[in-house]
Amino acid sequence: MTTSLKVDDKHDRTHPPNETTWIHATKAFLRWAVTPLGFCITIYGLNVVAWGGMLFLLLCNAAPAMCHPSCDDPDSARRVWIEIDSQILNALFCVTGFGLAPWRLRDLYLWCLWRLGRSPRTRYGGLVRLAEVHSKWFCFSATAAATAATTATEAPRTPTPLWKMDAVVWGNFLNSVFQVCLAVCMWAMDRFHRPSWTTGLFVALACLGAAGAGVIMWLEKKRVHKASEHPGALLLVPPSAGAATPGNGYMHLNRGGSSS
Repeated sequence: MTTSLKVDDKHDRTHPPNETTWIHATKAFLRWAVTPLGFCITIYGLNVVAWGGMLFLLLCNAAPAMCHPSCDDPDSARRVWIEIDSQILNALFCVTGFGLAPWRLRDLYLWCLWRLGRSPRTRYGGLVRLAEVHSKWFCFSATAAATAATTATEAPRTPTPLWKMDAVVWGNFLNSVFQVCLAVCMWAMDRFHRPSWTTGLFVALACLGAAGAGVIMWLEKKRVHKASEHPGALLLVPPSAGAATPGNGYMHLNRGGSSS
């Protein structure tokens, strides 16, 4: 009996908790992938990976049979498929670059209210609205936000640094701007007259903008989620300061304005 228990204990130790975590994560992904939104995003991501991988292989001359009469000949199969892949990837990137443009313009408008507003009330309202839109990763206190809007400086006790909101708003917006530039170059000029540097430049800039914003949101979301398990980690303002709602913020500013 003792030997049997030891064997069972050894068998349990050979299956670390990480294995169970991966199993749960895989099941959660499969449940999400069968939803309409999850299915569309999965198909979109697979297309980007597939066509991007094919373009990479073509650029590396991984298919010598397509280099006829030469690899750099404009009429060779390699150059033709490079153009086809580039156009397909451009269309895929346009789905997000153009499709998300209305929401990105809204964020830019709110950013202008926050950073360029003439009154503290306008600046505070823009920041509060941005915080509501990005509540999944951005958190702040009403008192800190009002202080930042009034003094036009970083709020010292804001859990999420305000520069991260600047980076996310402008990163997403510039992604759409550079995607427009890329689409104009891809559609207005043919492959014989299009400068080769335009495609690489605008693809790189668009990807850097979206990737920068995405990394900031992902890291901050993880930090906020982890800190929610230990409330003291975020150094939040005590509950007496009030919740971060437009009503509380406007009341705070109105009281400040009337007292001055």
